[in-house]
Amino acid sequence: MDKVRDTAESHERLFLIEVMGRHSGYIALYTALAGGAEVACIPETRTDVQGIVEQLRQMHQRGKTSVLMVVAEGDELGGAQRLQELLKKHQCPYASRVVVLGHLQRGGVPTPEDRLLALRLGTYAVQSLLQGHSGYMVGVRQNQPVLVPWKEAVSGHHRVPEELVRLLELMAQ
Repeated sequence: MDKVRDTAESHERLFLIEVMGRHSGYIALYTALAGGAEVACIPETRTDVQGIVEQLRQMHQRGKTSVLMVVAEGDELGGAQRLQELLKKHQCPYASRVVVLGHLQRGGVPTPEDRLLALRLGTYAVQSLLQGHSGYMVGVRQNQPVLVPWKEAVSGHHRVPEELVRLLELMAQ
């Protein structure tokens, strides 16, 4: 995201960054928030092209010269390439480019926090197995490792937190 932002700023463009997320917008929303994007298009929310273009016009009028938009591959409009076409059709005020990160994200170097999380959860999983627990997924709740019954972990769709969607909207203003 940092490299794409540098390019967006230097070329004064809108970049649509497509990330994994066929059925869930967690990766896209977290990427947008952590990377300073102005817009995230995710499966859990309706993508209003005309509303996005209006938001982009307002940003452009305020003097904003570059914009990052993160698009989950499962966005109902069909991904970043299709969204770019629709933005152009609705007279988007920015020249735009598409970057498809997709599965490239999986190849990143883990941060110290990633390594610590893996150590904590791996240790908890082994200890739980040694205590006779099976059929569980190890997760984190309130910063503590927990066992989640496998059926609960894989049942249904866990929606992205609405407060994070609102946070992105607030930060984009």
